[in-house]
Amino acid sequence: MAAPMFPVNTHRHDPYRTFKFQVIIDGKPVAGLKKMGALKRKTEQVKWRASNDPSHERILPGGTSYEAVILEQGLTHDPVFEEWANLVNNIEGDAAMSLKNFRKDIIINVLNLQGQVAISYKLFRAWVSDFQALPDLDAGTMNTVGIQSITLQNEGWQRDTSVPEPAES
Repeated sequence: MAAPMFPVNTHRHDPYRTFKFQVIIDGKPVAGLKKMGALKRKTEQVKWRASNDPSHERILPGGTSYEAVILEQGLTHDPVFEEWANLVNNIEGDAAMSLKNFRKDIIINVLNLQGQVAISYKLFRAWVSDFQALPDLDAGTMNTVGIQSITLQNEGWQRDTSVPEPAES
């Protein structure tokens, strides 16, 4: 028999939905988030053959890399994306770049339908490698929302196992 998917909520059989989430930067939730790219990592493979057994190839784990994460935010007056991007590359030149603050640990929370934190991850030493301040502007379309985005390079992520499964009613 398989382990229960939800030990606290044994009546639950479906996974968490992906439309309720929260990203926390500098201790504050980001306003107007629309979308976040996946957390993905890849471990390279190293092929190896022993001289006494040349007919068998072994595959060993090599270095691990973490893919960039893209955050998309509806255009608001929340300056968090622009301020962070400016810490990495400032219009005022290298002297304005902040080596102290441009890397940040951020928190990603998946929320259940009641808005409680169900799963939480910490993204380590992230920094903005790409910033889109404005999308394409088109006076001929009325049903679109302006989106700005940042691409975050990072040095890994880890699930916060201290966050318990919330009890749902």
